[in-house]
Amino acid sequence: MTLYIVGAGGFGRETYDAVLAARDHADRGAERDHEGRGYDRGHAAPVVFCDHSRAGERIRGLPVIHPDDADPDSDPADDTGAGFVVAIADPAVRMRLSAEFAARGFTPRTVVHPRAVIGPETTVGAGSVILALAHVSSSCVLGRHTQVNYTASVGHDAALEDFATVFPGANVAGAVRLGKGVTIGSNACVLQGLEVGSGAYVGAGAVVTRSVTAGTTVVGVPARPLTRSAAAPPG
Repeated sequence: MTLYIVGAGGFGRETYDAVLAARDHADRGAERDHEGRGYDRGHAAPVVFCDHSRAGERIRGLPVIHPDDADPDSDPADDTGAGFVVAIADPAVRMRLSAEFAARGFTPRTVVHPRAVIGPETTVGAGSVILALAHVSSSCVLGRHTQVNYTASVGHDAALEDFATVFPGANVAGAVRLGKGVTIGSNACVLQGLEVGSGAYVGAGAVVTRSVTAGTTVVGVPARPLTRSAAAPPG
């Protein structure tokens, strides 16, 4: 079954790194069980990058094709169809592309680096990517197409709705709820039990000490809504 990595930029290449590491881990017979939850660990399916802006190139020795050229029936012997993972950080773009690929009959696949830690009773939605040294603690729920980057941590009983993104080094504390399409910037911290509403953006290094309303951008320590005076002047 072919795996299409949608997006050939930096995160796409990091996702491919996780696929390669997972293959090596499995080949050495050290694949973890993870309670039978069925994470894709990168077995020897062909991998192809999809990126309209880089179609025709080769990256890491792999072809890059236009998304329109991806074939959901690339392996007729496999009735599960071709898989895909959208390796793009922007949640809005991820929503659009995942909907397009699903509508064409592709199956979302989850990529988990073997050096990530996923605690007991935690579920990870289809199409998600969890990179090396990420730590997702016990009894968490991660929705579809979520991303947890290098060295990020998600505390016990946290809930990340679909398309939430946690950038490298960020700390989402226990029992936090991230709404759909939330982005937590690099090295930011969301304190225990808070809620970050759908579409909100927490800037790099921010410390969130109170819940954040939907669609709001917060920055600083403690995190405050980004005001017009702090934003770039109108063009």
